[in-house]
Amino acid sequence: MTLAIYIARRFLRAFLIVLATFWGILFLIEMVEKIRSFGAQITLGQAAHLAALAVPQSLYTILPILTVLAAVLLFVGMARSSELVVIRAAGMPALRMLISPVLVAFLIGVVAVAAGNPIVSATSKRYEELAGRYRSGGAETVSIGSEGIWMRQGMADDSGEQAVIRATRASLDATHLNGVTFLIFSPEHGLVRRIDADAAVLTGRTWQLTGVKDWPLGASTNPERDAVRTDSLSLPSDLTAERIRDSFGTPSAVPVWKLPGFIKGLENAGFSARRHMLWFQMELALPLILAAMVLIAAGFNMAHVRFGQTGAMVLLTLGAGLAAFFLRNIAQVLGDNGQIPVALAAWAPPAIALMLALALVLAREDG
Repeated sequence: MTLAIYIARRFLRAFLIVLATFWGILFLIEMVEKIRSFGAQITLGQAAHLAALAVPQSLYTILPILTVLAAVLLFVGMARSSELVVIRAAGMPALRMLISPVLVAFLIGVVAVAAGNPIVSATSKRYEELAGRYRSGGAETVSIGSEGIWMRQGMADDSGEQAVIRATRASLDATHLNGVTFLIFSPEHGLVRRIDADAAVLTGRTWQLTGVKDWPLGASTNPERDAVRTDSLSLPSDLTAERIRDSFGTPSAVPVWKLPGFIKGLENAGFSARRHMLWFQMELALPLILAAMVLIAAGFNMAHVRFGQTGAMVLLTLGAGLAAFFLRNIAQVLGDNGQIPVALAAWAPPAIALMLALALVLAREDG
């Protein structure tokens, strides 16, 4: 038990060292990128703030790579100090010795999903808000709620007016809306116009409305009396199909605990929730891929240090770790495109990595 705690502490310390090192490197890279992107629009302090908000997302993405590097640091360090030789000479089999670092890696994955994911989601959302404010562009947004889909857009003219759009149903790309309401706001006079329509279709940068009722709220003392009914109406928009799709953001922008409700809202609004369902399953599988990374590092680096082999083993470990990492990403792409089932895309890569790594450990142990 004492030895297991010692190895677990060594691995946790190695992981924290790797995490802190990459945090510093990524922070400097993000700082340079923000200064280059925003130029004179932001100060150095604001660039540092944006960089600090962007780093958690990057670290979370490469968490499996950080884990395999931490495992390499652990096993190479123990091999150089001959601790592995002593442990093996005492009669402890390799699999028993690996229980504690594998368990720590699994728990790191659990904590990352349970606590790290919401933190990354919050920092990413805050980053987008501040970046949009510094760009002074006023980005449009899309929100899925229990009452349907909500959007915000500019009117694509010189009036400076903004429109809030609510629809009960929408097509997969949100360019065809049903049961839609446009609330148009003026910077000087607030709410100035309400338009209800049976349907709205985005063509180019114009909404084509059918079955329209138009209330002039700003210029009329009796909007209902002055309301106008027409069969069709065109409204300018600064939205495009690509911008609407991008406004949904990546599934990682939604905290993992809120994903089930968000997926239900997407489906109720008529959208495909496949990407979000896949992301949710991949998040649940994250602890397994981290445990597999420890086994991969163990399979290549638990042998006694011999002249000229340490560097080669480390390179093989990094290659195998990157292969498992990219296999996971490729499976995600295939799952997003619907070419393989969601469960297979999420759980097959960690299962394959675990089995191959375990086979490697057992083969080297028998040898």
